[in-house]
Amino acid sequence: MENFNAANEIQDLQYFGEFGGVNPSISDSSTYTFLSAKTMFDTFEGNAEGCYLYSRHSSPMNLYLAQALAKMENTESANVTASGMGAITSVLMQVCKSGDHIISSRTIYGGTYAFLKNFMPQFNVETSFVDINNFESIENAITPNTKVIYCESVSNPLLEVADLRKLSEICKKHNLKLIVDNTFSPLSISPTVFGADVVIHSLTKFINGSSDTVGGVYCATQAFIDDTKNVNSGACMLLGPTMDSLRSSSILKNLRTLHIRIKQHSHNAMYLAERFEKDGLKISYPGLPSHKNHELMKSMIHEEYGYGGLLTLDAGTTEKANELMELMQAENLGYLAVSLGFYKTLFSCSGKSTSSEIPEEERASIGISDGLIRFSIGLDHDIKRTYHKMKECMLKVGVLNHHENISIS
Repeated sequence: MENFNAANEIQDLQYFGEFGGVNPSISDSSTYTFLSAKTMFDTFEGNAEGCYLYSRHSSPMNLYLAQALAKMENTESANVTASGMGAITSVLMQVCKSGDHIISSRTIYGGTYAFLKNFMPQFNVETSFVDINNFESIENAITPNTKVIYCESVSNPLLEVADLRKLSEICKKHNLKLIVDNTFSPLSISPTVFGADVVIHSLTKFINGSSDTVGGVYCATQAFIDDTKNVNSGACMLLGPTMDSLRSSSILKNLRTLHIRIKQHSHNAMYLAERFEKDGLKISYPGLPSHKNHELMKSMIHEEYGYGGLLTLDAGTTEKANELMELMQAENLGYLAVSLGFYKTLFSCSGKSTSSEIPEEERASIGISDGLIRFSIGLDHDIKRTYHKMKECMLKVGVLNHHENISIS
């Protein structure tokens, strides 16, 4: 792990624009011309490197961004998509055919849960949802038709950490693919170091970082990427979740500052988590020793990037959570909005938003309470000031009581 430095890999990529620009030129075309008919045929078959036929197949800017993201995740190749769900669905539909079986963490993004639970069964692909750190239940769930173990490095929204080393061992033993959504922990965790086969990101979040575009990527071997882009049988090629070249250009520029931003997100989240916990609030943050997976995450992260920018606070009830979030927004502490990785703090009540696809009784059984607020902590310059202003809001709505330990640090 010490030998792999993702930020250096990204830094070392050098692209020149068509006229010597320091940013690569954007090819603003959906289709490309050829001087010879044979080259067109070879390109269609995927045998003419450096030639482009049609932007759904591939475009120069999408390849630049994919190459940078492959460097980030230490894989041979990658492919970018129009959304995170475009990446997730393309990968799973490429790997699984009718009659196959998936084992998935039960704490995953609501959209992924809905895809596995509600959409895939009509293609005769079933999913068993398990506690991803209960290895006995994972082993027991494996059938002759199981193809995949699917999880998130750090789960949405409960911030449970998957033991990728152990999951990789199980996958190798049973000849399964380990597919990991690393959206919550780019740079902090490098899943391929621990044996992941495919790494997925919603580029919408930390990697882009400015909440102005939607995108996704999956990073894997060259052979797997080629399979997904095959014109006759590739899931991504045929489902068509193509990223627009202007968008991939924008994301590539923002990727250059990811290493700086992640450090600040993590620093600010740790500052708030430590103080709110000291104040007696019910906080979940993997950087806190009280977090059940703290030691596990500590053993997996590149330490300079910290434990990420996400934390949760249990406000008790949905009403209290809403009251607090509305007040914090009114006090300019952030936005009552879903998503994450923005320069300002974003907060939402997970059970009523990003995890609402999960049925109420299942949310309760996995620990997503009605009052759970997910915070994506921003890039605030003066986090001490933010802490005091947030605390005032919490005292005002009664999420924090005046008689509880009020630290002034």
